[in-house]
Amino acid sequence: MSFDPKKMEFSRGELFDFHGVAMVEQFTKNWEKVQNFQARPDDILIATYPKAGTTWVSLILDLLYFGQTSPERQTSIPIHKRVPFLESTLPSNDAGLHLGTDVAENLTTSPRLIKTHYPVQFVPKSFWEQNCKIVYMARNAKDSMVSFFHFDRMMMTQPDPGDWNSYFHRFMEGQMVFGSWYDHVNNWWKKKQTYSNIHYMFYEDMIEDTGREIDKLCSFLCLSLSAEERKQILYGVQFDNMKRNKMANYSTLPIMDFKISPFMRKGKVGDWRNHFTVAQNEEFDEDYKKKMKDPTLELRTEI
Repeated sequence: MSFDPKKMEFSRGELFDFHGVAMVEQFTKNWEKVQNFQARPDDILIATYPKAGTTWVSLILDLLYFGQTSPERQTSIPIHKRVPFLESTLPSNDAGLHLGTDVAENLTTSPRLIKTHYPVQFVPKSFWEQNCKIVYMARNAKDSMVSFFHFDRMMMTQPDPGDWNSYFHRFMEGQMVFGSWYDHVNNWWKKKQTYSNIHYMFYEDMIEDTGREIDKLCSFLCLSLSAEERKQILYGVQFDNMKRNKMANYSTLPIMDFKISPFMRKGKVGDWRNHFTVAQNEEFDEDYKKKMKDPTLELRTEI
């Protein structure tokens, strides 16, 4: 990945195998510092496979903890600065690197809200040692694939997605940044069985009843909301309101080409039907059955 600050031109990353997971340099360049990151007991880690509602959960948590005490945050600080992306390295204007670890270390909030797309085995050990609360959100594979495809088209540091059909097969093979969707959701689900401080959420449940899922999240975090606070948060995190919100929709980042696609595109369940052919759907379902063997982990492709 290279960058010319005068021209604001980025080059697309190239996939390579990194400890058994397909990655790009942008998320491995700072590996040592990420692995040595010192979590605090009250840190909250938001973990997702890409395009599974990461920003949605980030905004909800930010509103839950700071919506009343620091309302000005919502209108003056972009979400990527309020909830830093731990493993991210981006070129900065001074020809150095803008590191997610630095932003996280410099957060003055308590708790610190931090996000990652890492598979569970890449999470810095201090998060487990400090018994941090972790919020994981999973989204069904078909919609994840479609959303990731459109994101890769507009995110100038991601590998070129190519045509839909080749992308479809790459996704099934796990040749995506952050590796296999199947490994990601399955391994985080397994971790939940032995580490009780993981709250495992589903994107489809959030779409179906956001209020109900926020109530469950509050219960996990030992938070209580007044009726007014709950109403305000529900309004702020409606998809259309987030999409319009410049502090949440990533429109302040030059590495995304909004002329190709918005960062927040549809936020729906079932948009895969507009992309999958009948043959692709059959092929996908066959492959899915082989890779998703745990009957306790069920993801819905429609609601």
